[in-house]
Amino acid sequence: MKYVIVIPDGCADQPQASLGGKTPLQAANTPNMDRAAKMGVVGEANHVPSHLPPGSDVANMSLLGFNPNQYFSGRAPLEAAAQGIKLGPNDWAVRCNLVTIEDQHMVDFTAGHITSEDAAALLQTANEKMTLPHFQFIPGVSYRNLLVYRGDEGTPPFSMETRSTPPHDLTDKSVTEDFPRGIGSDILCNLMNESVDWFAQHPVNKKRIAAGQLPATCVWLWGLGRQPKLANFQQTFGVRGTMITAVDLLRGLAKLVDWDLIEVPTATGYIDTDYAAKGRAAVKALETYDMVTVHIEAPDEASHQGNEKEKIKALEEIDKHIVGPLLDRLGSEPDWRLMVTPDHPTFLSTKTHSHGFVPFAVAGTNISPDDSLTYDEVQAAKSSLRFNDGWTLMPWFIGEK
Repeated sequence: MKYVIVIPDGCADQPQASLGGKTPLQAANTPNMDRAAKMGVVGEANHVPSHLPPGSDVANMSLLGFNPNQYFSGRAPLEAAAQGIKLGPNDWAVRCNLVTIEDQHMVDFTAGHITSEDAAALLQTANEKMTLPHFQFIPGVSYRNLLVYRGDEGTPPFSMETRSTPPHDLTDKSVTEDFPRGIGSDILCNLMNESVDWFAQHPVNKKRIAAGQLPATCVWLWGLGRQPKLANFQQTFGVRGTMITAVDLLRGLAKLVDWDLIEVPTATGYIDTDYAAKGRAAVKALETYDMVTVHIEAPDEASHQGNEKEKIKALEEIDKHIVGPLLDRLGSEPDWRLMVTPDHPTFLSTKTHSHGFVPFAVAGTNISPDDSLTYDEVQAAKSSLRFNDGWTLMPWFIGEK
């Protein structure tokens, strides 16, 4: 049996007045997603328990079949795993965004999608200036970086109750009330404040301003946690999987469940990603793997920008270059299943992740078609096929239940 999962991150949304009351999924031209719906079934699943943050960390953990109530221990450790950073039992990882804040308002949670080279230079200075022992800034990709604490056997500086706010939830908003709170928050707040001085006259920022680009005014620290202990996916579900993504969070999840990673050099994790290259890589991966999962960040990035046009474009590109070729390829297999589903909703109106159900379409072997004609939120809401605990969707998808 061959399995394919296509994850258009954050594509679920609300009806838009500007789209005549349609959601972006309804407004987009997605004949291949609709083909999957007509061939199979459409339903909905809730991947984020109400007491957990509605982020891609919790949601994708659930989508892969792992109960986040049991396994979730913070976002940053997943990204550390992606970079091959091993965390000991007393270590903590903290997500570190490079951001642009002006007059205590979050202008851009990506610092103008700062380059990885510029980010590394800024964080090198941060490491040189920082006086705290046991802490280190570690560059990642673009604005997505880490702060790692290497602990000893003493009292840890943080707690799972330490609260922090994702900067992408603060776009165009005041940050005054959203600095970290709880045990160890003074450490994080001090570093955030000190980084303002470290970066103010930094050559990287002077260069960026001269080029008409946004400066990285400071670091924003959030998503802290300790390494989770996820089970081996193949041992749990009997299926050998691989992940295609340009986002460290998904890379980390894949590594922690012992999936292989397939890197697409022209994939960016942004709206300018190479959809066709991802589609080709996924089709080729079916020669080797039982389960191929393709994650595309573009719809989520467009939502964070409040960019309706780009969100629709991303959905159409995913449909044409990824879902279509995969459906065509799977048609030559004797036994197969394909699922299209986002992880969580990301509303254009709020530019943030949200709790709530997301639509999925599943087609393939032993899937008896319902009367669905389209793949979208409205069609899914009419379905009796509903997974209140999203992590139970995976066993159903692979045919365990």
